[in-house]
Amino acid sequence: MRSYLFVPADSERKLEKSLQSSADCLLIDLEDSVSIARKETARTLAAAFVEEQHRTKDRSAIVIRINSLTSAMADDDLAALVPVRPDGVLLPKSEHGVDVQKLSAMIAVHEARSGIEHGNTDIHALITETATGLLNAATYGGASDRLKSVSWGAEDLSADLGVETNRDDKGHYTDVFRLARTSTLLAAASAGVMAVDTVYVDFRNEAGLETECREAVRDGFSGKMAIHPNQVEIINRVFTPSPEAIEKALRIVSLFEQSGPDAGVLSLDGKMIDRPHLRQAERLLSRARDAGVSP
Repeated sequence: MRSYLFVPADSERKLEKSLQSSADCLLIDLEDSVSIARKETARTLAAAFVEEQHRTKDRSAIVIRINSLTSAMADDDLAALVPVRPDGVLLPKSEHGVDVQKLSAMIAVHEARSGIEHGNTDIHALITETATGLLNAATYGGASDRLKSVSWGAEDLSADLGVETNRDDKGHYTDVFRLARTSTLLAAASAGVMAVDTVYVDFRNEAGLETECREAVRDGFSGKMAIHPNQVEIINRVFTPSPEAIEKALRIVSLFEQSGPDAGVLSLDGKMIDRPHLRQAERLLSRARDAGVSP
């Protein structure tokens, strides 16, 4: 998936408006955008929204951001939402692979109570929103077969560290936030899951968003989170592989297929390519298929 749009779960208007976006995934938020007093209302509205979307053809994926495991609200979130079969759950402020294991076990209980097949609900995790989470980013390999992606959060990490700003005078992330971004990429590769880039909060700055998206694609992120529907088009466009990139990837795959299983170093357009180039080509073609661009 390329674009993940956050939608406050307690706003019927915003839930309805989100359907007009072309987001690959709607992140229905029960956490930061919902006050304590409205948590139960948010659960009710989110459950009704998920049930309604199951009757919709060609819908976006729906993932529920629950409250953190330390909030004493996560199990209530799961009790309300797992029975209506969302595509996944987003775990905020995850601080260790053990947190994903705990969440997987909690989901399994609610799936069993609801008569839902075990493993129906995926997990996505925000893994560097706290200093502890950043230091434990390498612990997600083998945590759970449910885990599909990891992402990072600059704003929550800023709050945890007490920094004045997470960007320098030129608009670039400062060192600790570049470390969080890089650690997320490495954690995703180590765990064999997708890496999703964090939100770009200056939602009126389209040029800045596009630049950040291109940098994310360059570095290996598969998608990006959005806080406003207007950001989705740019994210989808940039994260969709170009026809030229798809054509080159197809040529690389074809060349290795023609050369047989023992092929090592080959030549394409006067340049040497080897097995890492093949893996990169296969990943790009997988992204193209997920984006609906048939290679």
